[in-house]
Order: sequence, then structure tokens, then C-alpha cells
Amino acid sequence: MMFDDLRTDAYEGMLAETVTITGFGGLPIHTYFSRPLGAGPYPGIVLIPHMPGWDELNREVARRYTQHGFMVACPNIYQRFGEGAPAEVAAAARQAGGVRDDTTMGDVAGAMSFLRGLPQSNGRVGVTGMCSGGRHAFLAGCTLEGVDAVVECWGGGVVQPSEQLSEAQPVAPVDLTDHLGCPMIGIFGNDDQRPSPADVDRHEAELRKYGKDYAFHRYDGAGHAIWNYTRDSYRPEAAMDSWNKALTFFDEQLRS
Repeated sequence: MMFDDLRTDAYEGMLAETVTITGFGGLPIHTYFSRPLGAGPYPGIVLIPHMPGWDELNREVARRYTQHGFMVACPNIYQRFGEGAPAEVAAAARQAGGVRDDTTMGDVAGAMSFLRGLPQSNGRVGVTGMCSGGRHAFLAGCTLEGVDAVVECWGGGVVQPSEQLSEAQPVAPVDLTDHLGCPMIGIFGNDDQRPSPADVDRHEAELRKYGKDYAFHRYDGAGHAIWNYTRDSYRPEAAMDSWNKALTFFDEQLRS
């Protein structure tokens, strides 16, 4: 299903609310959860927030996927740094050295389990994210059991030199490419610098090296955050083309 590929005679409805799931270490994690109203079965998507935080844009992205028949769980991976406005909490996380990969993967695993445990679930779950969330989405595909598909949106830090690694982010996800256990697509702007075109080239070379099932969609005249209409980086044509590619990919991979 692509954008605006709807039936005018079909019932439509959704529920979107904040729920609590069990995250890394058994911690209760606030999660934005949206699902179609209906018996299903529906596939699931875990949407990992980007560094601007667990913000309104993530909620809108979740609802767009739900508009097209997916249940979406977007966990607040920044919750360990406090509560408040999304930008304030994300800033606290940045000051503390960033959200840890291990806690994020634990929260994603918890969100996957939550989605699969719902009576409306068809048992299949994909993972996606933008910017740092794109990095985490690829990392999830390489390290977590049961990820059925990955959509990585301009994943900054997938390719990372060793001197930039830290206690919070101890590994460059590109170095785990051989462990990727599901199909994936990547969406990138050729004017971006994190990831740069050279980073994307390296990322793709590793996927080819290990014979992974992937497709990269790269857009000229576009930089970072091409879906974020609140920024000058928004590119309507690239945004809608890549949205359609993400929807089609998840439809193919998660509804079988």
C-alpha cells in the first residue's frame, strides 16, 4: 500500500495512546502506541526515536504507518534521563554521553514482545528509525532475535571511526553487518554529512560483501531529515517517494 492508496468505502479508525511496556532491565517504559481499530491481524513496527527526543514528529510518523494498517510502538528510550519537554530530555541524554546501545536494544526488544503479544498481531514485527534512530534500527537488525525487516532512515553513526566510540556506543553497527538477519532498506540524502555519501558507500559495500538482502534509496538535492517538515531540510518530493518505498517494503515483508 502506498500513500493515498485507500478505499473510500472502507471502514477506517485508529487508537493512539501512551502505554507502559517492560524495557531493558525490567524498567517500565512509556511508549506511544498506535493501532488500527479492527480485528486484524496486523503487523507491527517498532519506531525508535531520534536524538531530538520522543517528540511530536515520532508520533506523527507512528500514526502514518497506522493509517496504512500497522500497529506501531515507539518507546521512550530517553526516559532514564528524566521527564519534561522532548528537547530538554534529549539534551540531558546528550550531556550524559548519549543513550546507551544496550538499554535501547532492551527497550526495542520489549516493544517487539509487546506488539507480538497483542491479540491483533500477525506475529511479524519490523524496526525503523530516523537519524540516531536509524542507527539503532540497523543495530537491532544485527543484534536482536526476531526482527523481520528494517527501514533505516539516514542512520547517523552506523559508520563510525573507532576514536568516536564510547561506553554508551561501544561498536560501530557497520562492523556487525554480517549478523544482519532480515531484509532492509535504507533512505539517504546525498547532501547529508552524517551519514556522508562516503559513509553510505561503506555501509552498502559491507552489505554487498556479506550478501545481504537490501536496497538503498539515495536522493540528490536532499540532506538530513528529509521527512521533517519543521526544518529547512524537508524535501517534499524525496520525502513522499521514500515514504512510499518504506510503506511498500514493510507491506511486502510484514504481511506475508
